[in-house]
Amino acid sequence: MEFQTLTSPHTALPNSVNKVMLQVILALIPGIVAMTWYFGWGTLINITLAVSCAVGFEALVLWLRKRPIVATLGDLSAVVTAILFAIAVPPTLPWWLTVMGMGFAIIMVKQLYGGLGYNPFNPAMAAYVLLLISYPVQMTSWLPPMSLSAQTLGFTESLSLIFTGALPSGLTMDAITMATPLDEMRTQLDLNHMISEIRESPLWGDFGGLGWEWVGNWFLLGGLWMLYKRTITWHIPLSFLAGLILMAAVFWLFDPESHPFPQFHVFSGGAILGAFFIATDPVTACTTKKGQLIYGASIGVIVYVIRTWGGYPDAVAFAVLLMNMAAPTIDHYTQPRTYGHGGRLSG
Repeated sequence: MEFQTLTSPHTALPNSVNKVMLQVILALIPGIVAMTWYFGWGTLINITLAVSCAVGFEALVLWLRKRPIVATLGDLSAVVTAILFAIAVPPTLPWWLTVMGMGFAIIMVKQLYGGLGYNPFNPAMAAYVLLLISYPVQMTSWLPPMSLSAQTLGFTESLSLIFTGALPSGLTMDAITMATPLDEMRTQLDLNHMISEIRESPLWGDFGGLGWEWVGNWFLLGGLWMLYKRTITWHIPLSFLAGLILMAAVFWLFDPESHPFPQFHVFSGGAILGAFFIATDPVTACTTKKGQLIYGASIGVIVYVIRTWGGYPDAVAFAVLLMNMAAPTIDHYTQPRTYGHGGRLSG
């Protein structure tokens, strides 16, 4: 009896780029819903604008390069880049900054290097850092969580603020924005306040900033789902969070009134989003298992160092870009031993 033999790889459900990207998008949905609930409609408006710009810029470059447009856009990588950028920036970010960020991410960071698979840096984080350095005021003007705000913006008001800069009568930006938990903690510590005093503010929840910690929980749920679906492996998220928690624990045990406890660092900023959705980018991260552990742990350590002694309270984007540069070298020195090489023959 003759059996049909198929060529390798022998997988029941073969992976593809668009399948992986679709799973990432689905995993982001719980966190996006939480962000919209706590910080208003601006999150969804930013996502819609960023996705439209990213797809448009990618199509333009592909047309200029005489590359297939529909097939390339179908891999959804531009959509994922746009969503990650849009949920990292404030929900009131002016529209022209979103357009600028997407143009830089897609044209300069991705397509000019050759497209998906050739870019050395994470496009979303590169765009975020460009705007943060160039326009620090706009990039740090966050709305307070709905539960802390006496003034909330509806859909049309958010749309008007983003595209025209106009606020409802009687409101100013100072009245509807506030510092992020990481920024507030850093500012108060610089004023020599103790953490026990700082946490008396209604800004704080159980672990991190009120609202922010729940957003982190929902992104964590999406990250765990990706682990379950094997979209990503555990090496980078676990080592990232372990490096951040270990650094925070050491300094917290040394002086708990000057250094926040580890859970604060995990649930107050972009640590969970960075660990599961940004640092795990298959193009710019390490590929060897040992290298991924080094890569993730290094990002966690750098995040803590910049948050504690640097000039930017939430340092995930900077840490990821720094380790993007180191990823090829780490991979080079952590290649697994090839079978039959490097050992010593016995006999």
